[in-house]
Amino acid sequence: MKLTLEIWRQAGPTQEGKFETVEVSDAAEQMSILELLDHVNEGLVEAGAEPFAFASDCREGICGTCGLLVNGRPHGPGQNTPACQQRLFQFKDGDKIKLEPFRSAAYPVIKDMIVDRAKLDDVMEQGGYVSMDAGTAPDADTLHVNHETSEYALDHAACIGCGACVASCPNGAAHLFTGAKLVHLSLMPLGKEERGRRARNMVDNLEQNFGHCSLYGECADVCPAGVPLTAVSAVTRERARAAFRGKDD
Repeated sequence: MKLTLEIWRQAGPTQEGKFETVEVSDAAEQMSILELLDHVNEGLVEAGAEPFAFASDCREGICGTCGLLVNGRPHGPGQNTPACQQRLFQFKDGDKIKLEPFRSAAYPVIKDMIVDRAKLDDVMEQGGYVSMDAGTAPDADTLHVNHETSEYALDHAACIGCGACVASCPNGAAHLFTGAKLVHLSLMPLGKEERGRRARNMVDNLEQNFGHCSLYGECADVCPAGVPLTAVSAVTRERARAAFRGKDD
């Protein structure tokens, strides 16, 4: 399988980047996007050239580390699939594929296709946790959660924090990510006491570092975890609830 690759090369955060053309004549249809980059890098190393830098970890579609743009779309052409699970059979022999980092003002480029997504961590630090005094946690079987509620919470807890939602949004919004965390934690018995404080802090940080929601829904289309678009509404709903109930909630 022959492919023409346009791969982003950028030496560092303050350096200008550009696309480099790489011709691949022996790609296999079962290769993933990351395996294709591995294949390219092996050839560069053998030739004494610098390989392309990209991020990956589990390669099982769980961690979200592998985020990049494939022909302008986060992760690749397959819907709700991370880059490490996107296979080349989705392309045709002779196709041109453009590979570049997630594009967002919130994601400064570190090198080549690796970006700094620390602003997502900043949102989580504001309330993406449950506070509990050591030694006081009740037994799990004493906290009753009905099946429908637990399944709905798990649908939102599935978010792997890859940040594709931000890269897909014209405004660079992270409402799907933040809303998924707010919905999940609001439905669990533990942590309800800090529900309002969590919403205020997380949404305030969200609005400082990311854009406003475009309401187009591109985020849900590329989300590898399939987080429903309705999660976006939780941002406004939980913040309004916190404002109504006051600072003590």
